[in-house]
Amino acid sequence: MKTYPLHSSEFKQLQKAFASWLDILGYAESSIYTLPRHVWEFFYYLENKEGITRIDQITGSEVKGFFAWLYQRGHARHPGQPLSDAYLNKYLQALKLLSRYVRQTGQGVFSFRKGFIRPPQELKNICTQAEITTLYDSCDPDMLGLRDRAMLSVFYACGLRRNEGISLDVRDVLLSNKLLYVRKGKNYKERYVPIGDKVVQDFKRYLTESRPGFYQSHQQKAFFLSKKGQRINGQSLSIRLKRLVEKAGLSKEITLHTLRHSIATHLLENGMKIQQIAHFLGHSSLESTQIYLGKSALK
Repeated sequence: MKTYPLHSSEFKQLQKAFASWLDILGYAESSIYTLPRHVWEFFYYLENKEGITRIDQITGSEVKGFFAWLYQRGHARHPGQPLSDAYLNKYLQALKLLSRYVRQTGQGVFSFRKGFIRPPQELKNICTQAEITTLYDSCDPDMLGLRDRAMLSVFYACGLRRNEGISLDVRDVLLSNKLLYVRKGKNYKERYVPIGDKVVQDFKRYLTESRPGFYQSHQQKAFFLSKKGQRINGQSLSIRLKRLVEKAGLSKEITLHTLRHSIATHLLENGMKIQQIAHFLGHSSLESTQIYLGKSALK
C-alpha cells in the first residue's frame, strides 16, 4: 500500500504470511485481499505513531490507540467521511485473526479485549418474507428457472454463504435425510443444514428436470452447473438473482448474502434462539450472529 509505506521487514513478511494463512484456511478471496490490507495499516500505525517495529512489542493499548487513530482519520479515500461501524468491525476482525495467527505459529502473543462494534441501525436491504415469496414466484418453470429456485433455496432457505453454495456437490444434497452437507464451510468447518419439504421438492425438481439438461451434466459432480456444464461461479448466480429481483419488481438491492441475512432475521422473528441460528449459519461465535441480526437480536 503506497499510501502507508512500511519499513519493518518483520511486518512486511508477517503481512504476506498472514495472507497466505487466510488462503490456506479457506477464506473468501475478498477477505484474503482486504484483511491483510487492514493489518498493513495497523503496522503503519505502530511504526509511525508508536515507534513499534516488532510483533512482540504490541499490547492491547496499541490496539486501542489504533482504533482511536482510525476514528480521527476517517475514510482514507473520502476525506472528512467517518468510517462506519461495519467497516471498523472489519479492522477488528483482521486484528483478532492476526493475534490468532501469531499465537498459533509461535511468532509471539498479543491480545486485546475490544469487542465488535454493534451496528447502530437495522441492517439494510433485508428481505421481508413477502418479498422472498415474490422472488420464488418469479422463477420460470423452465430449466434455468428451476435452477433459480434451487439457488434461492440454497442461499435463503439453507442460509449458505456464497462460496459454500458454489462448492456444493450433488452428493452433498441428502434428500432422503432432509439434510444439506456443507463440506467447505468457513475455516473448513463442516456442518449439516436441515431442509424442509418445500426445499426438498425444489432440489428434487432441479436434479431430475433441470440439471440433466446442462451440457455433460452426468460427468460433473457440482450441484450448480452453468450452460457449459461447468461448476457455476458466483458472478453468474448474482446475475440470475438480479434478474429475479427485477422481474419481481423489487426496488431494493438484493445479493446472495442478503438472502443469508434475511433467513437469519426471519428465523429470529419466528422464535428461534440466537444460539440455534448461529449453529444454522455456521458461525463460531454469537458475536457474528448478532452483527447479522442488528437490533433485532436485542429485542
